[in-house]
Amino acid sequence: MVTGGAGFIGSHVVERLLAVGADVVVIDDLSTGTRRNLAAAEAQGARLVVGDVRNADLLDAELAGASLVLHMACGNLRASLAEPMDSHERNATGTLTACLAAVRQGVGRFVYVSSSEAYGSAVTFPMAEDHPLLPTTVYGAAKAAGELYAQACMRRYDIEATVVRPFNSYGPREHSSGNSAEVIPKFAARILAGLPPVIFGDGSQTRDFTWVEETAVGIVGAAASDAIVGQAINIARGEGVSVAQLSEHLLDLLAANGLRAEYDDERPGDVMHHLADPSRARQLLGFEAQVGIREGLERYVAWLRAEDAAGDAPTERAAVRNW
Repeated sequence: MVTGGAGFIGSHVVERLLAVGADVVVIDDLSTGTRRNLAAAEAQGARLVVGDVRNADLLDAELAGASLVLHMACGNLRASLAEPMDSHERNATGTLTACLAAVRQGVGRFVYVSSSEAYGSAVTFPMAEDHPLLPTTVYGAAKAAGELYAQACMRRYDIEATVVRPFNSYGPREHSSGNSAEVIPKFAARILAGLPPVIFGDGSQTRDFTWVEETAVGIVGAAASDAIVGQAINIARGEGVSVAQLSEHLLDLLAANGLRAEYDDERPGDVMHHLADPSRARQLLGFEAQVGIREGLERYVAWLRAEDAAGDAPTERAAVRNW
């Protein structure tokens, strides 16, 4: 069972599970995910159940016979700024509801996909799994609460629980509009529309960008590992890239014809620096993300151009209208 499996990262995880021979059921309310994201997965036998992970009756019915839950359903960071209680309900309450349903149905393992946002801004570099959890948003706090719920259920109810903390994933199917939109598709959308990318703050803030297909490999590897049950593990490239550097890469790759980034005020809740220590994943899972930022952006731009040429995706200009 993959909750949130119709989302950006979730749909790649579903495809990875299918590739290693798993039978997969997805529960997703399609509030941010889409059925289109699962088109290839459904063709290979994955089953989508449209529903809310806070619906305990639904979870009890669908989890009967499941051996593993990958809990990825969540509300997004930007939405939490305007609707903090809704973020708490979706992220913290939703996680507890899913974990308790897994306990009731005798599921062997519950894998909670948290977020690097649970760390807040880095106080030490690189950020190992024992870095303090100092979230700067309700989203980050709710993701941290979900970690504690999963681990408490393990200690109280004897279900195996693993916490996975992916850092900034990017690649095909990443949201380009609305409050789920992320920096790479937003920058690309504006550049392709002949507009400058907009950087909030001075551009020195850094993120650890990880190609989404590698994120999926890491998450599935963590789910299969006995060695990290009861622990948290970072899934990341381990490479810090500033937002200013990111804009320069995209301006160059998209042949922006003299465009330069524009700067605006800092956004509330943004962390300044993220840089993962991926050594635990390397040592215990044999996982090491290979795709550097330049290669990943080249892949992403190629995917954007192919989607646009085929007319299969929302256009970049449509995304800009929702900026």
